[in-house]
Amino acid sequence: MAFLLKTMMGSSMKNLGNNLTGGETEQKENTDGKETAESKGMSREEFEEYQRQLVEEKIERDHAFAQKKAERATVRMHMRDKYRLPQSEKDDAQIQMVGGDVDLPEDLAKMVQEDEEEEEDQNSLLAMLPDLDIDALKIRAQGTITEVKRVAEEKCQIM
Repeated sequence: MAFLLKTMMGSSMKNLGNNLTGGETEQKENTDGKETAESKGMSREEFEEYQRQLVEEKIERDHAFAQKKAERATVRMHMRDKYRLPQSEKDDAQIQMVGGDVDLPEDLAKMVQEDEEEEEDQNSLLAMLPDLDIDALKIRAQGTITEVKRVAEEKCQIM
């Protein structure tokens, strides 16, 4: 019921508002809903400059957003390399959209470098055996070999 009343009285209620104010209403927007220079209270040149600035700001935001996405893709690719996981074509595409060569963020690059140094230190055989005297090991190994030969000569009749 309210719908019928609104449709029947809607247009006449709008006209009633116009008649009460003396019929002077400013049209702030075009009939298609776009802003105009008059709706912003600017001259045409100011409005065009304003629109140009809006477009430039949007382009800058889009570029910064794409750059961040490419940096994240680089991080993901690095992690996949580190843990030997399959690469994603989506990450490659995001990096290519920005121009190809995307560096890791500075703080993340430091963390990666530290991790690699730690892994190298842990994987090193000499790092696993601290205070290892190579010369002493050689002398001991040679002594063991000569003793094994002597014992073998004593027990074996052919040698």
